[in-house]
Order: sequence, then C-alpha cells, then structure tokens
Amino acid sequence: MGVSSPGLPRARTLGAVLRQARKSSGLSMRDVAPQIGLAHSTIGRWESGDILPTAADVAALLDVLKIDQADRDKIMALAQDSDNTAWLASGPAPYGVSQSMAGMLECERTAQHITYWSPLVIPGVLQTSDYARSIFSQSTLSPSKIQTLVTLRMGRRDVFMRADPAELVVLIGEQAIHSGIGGPPVMRDQLRHLHAMSKLDAITVQLVRMTGEWHPGFVGPFVLYKFGFQPTVVHIEHLQSGVFLVDDEDITAYESAVDAIRQCVMGPEESMDHVASVLATLEA
Repeated sequence: MGVSSPGLPRARTLGAVLRQARKSSGLSMRDVAPQIGLAHSTIGRWESGDILPTAADVAALLDVLKIDQADRDKIMALAQDSDNTAWLASGPAPYGVSQSMAGMLECERTAQHITYWSPLVIPGVLQTSDYARSIFSQSTLSPSKIQTLVTLRMGRRDVFMRADPAELVVLIGEQAIHSGIGGPPVMRDQLRHLHAMSKLDAITVQLVRMTGEWHPGFVGPFVLYKFGFQPTVVHIEHLQSGVFLVDDEDITAYESAVDAIRQCVMGPEESMDHVASVLATLEA
C-alpha cells in the first residue's frame, strides 16, 4: 500500500502528479480504487502525500488511467525513485537530522532551479564550518549533534559542484554581511567563501537592500525549489523545525514574493563589490 510520509516533498510531488493524471483521465477515486483492489481513501492518501505508494502501486494505477506512454514513463521514473524510502523512516532521518532537513536534502538533489531568500544570515548552503558552528552553538544542541549538522551542511555544497548542478540563486539581505556572526575572523572567512562560491557558473549571489519601502522579504526567509516534471515546492525553516508548502496558491504567493524582492537587489557584480568592501574593512 505504501509508506507513511506526511508532508514530505517527494511524496507530495508524486501525489500531485498522480492526482493530475487521474483527473485528466476523467475518473474519480471511487472509480479507480476497486480496479486495483484498494479503498478509495488509500488513493486519496497517495494524492495528498500522506502515503508514498510503491512503484508497483503506481504501475497498477497508471494501467487503469491509461495515460499516454510519455507521461507514464515520467511518472514511473518518479515512482521508482520514490521506492528508496530510507529517508522516510519514522524518528530521526538520515544523518541524525530532522525529516524536514531530509526533505531539503532531497529537494537540493533533484531540483533544477533553487532560489534562497535569507534576510539576516548567509544561507546554510553557502556557510563555512566556523560560521555554521557559531550559529548552532547558540542553540541547546549537544556538541556531537552540532558537529553532525555542521558536517552535513558542508556536504550540501557538493550538490552544486557536480557535472550538472541545479541553478542556484541566493538572495541575501544586505545586513547579513555586516552581522559579524562569530566575530571578525569567522566573518572574514565567510565573506571570502561567499565571494569564491559566487564565481561558480551554477551560483548567482545578490544582495538585497532592506531600506525604503516594505516588500514581502521582510516577512522572513524561504527557499523555492523548481523541478522539471514535478510541481514547485517552498520550504520555510523555523527555529527547530520546517514546513513544506505545495498548494498552488502558496506557491504563487512565494513566486510573487521573489519577484518583489528582486526589485531591490544589487546586480551580481555590485553585490560582490560590496562584499569585498566589507571584507577589506574587516581585514584592516
């Protein structure tokens, strides 16, 4: 029948695709369920992302829906990838981190375009180990858990250095480079690292002015993941948890927020000139 996976992006993505395929076929969940020997409520839980169906479940469903071969191949590729359910296990996710973090790792691995908005700090994917450790050290986490999270955070950068990486756009509030997190030595290394990462072809870093008129970026940070065949996903991280948004209305709102934030950005070259200026002051 499937694996329980409430709210996680892979399950929500597959569910959204299956829902669209079923609606396109003109069949209801009650029409489909008896033909594959399941309750219609199970189909509903697949479509909502509460349960991740196996590839065999999906194949049986697609047989009933009779969709064209090209769409079937795409859906089955997504379903077969979803059979790797280790990251959905209850309790601690892989690497001893939360399921929210496991979902972020999955999105970073499979997305084609990622937009980070971070008004107050350098985003985790571009942090140095000392900068990340300075942030985690203010939490109630144990030293071993902090080390695990720092190691994981450093490994996330590898995704953007592979042969065919996602396109990464990082929008950072201007005050983040003035924050002084960790003290001058840590901040110097962080700004050097930010400057170096911005030179990678797949990564664009832009600073955002946070003065003048209000824009949606003042509400807080978020990440927008865009895929190929899969629906767009938004992730919002809180102090000790995170949430994924997949509803069309939410996605539209956050895409509009990105457009509004972009009205206040410095160009990539101007942004790095500003970083270099702050770095020069710290080095003086």
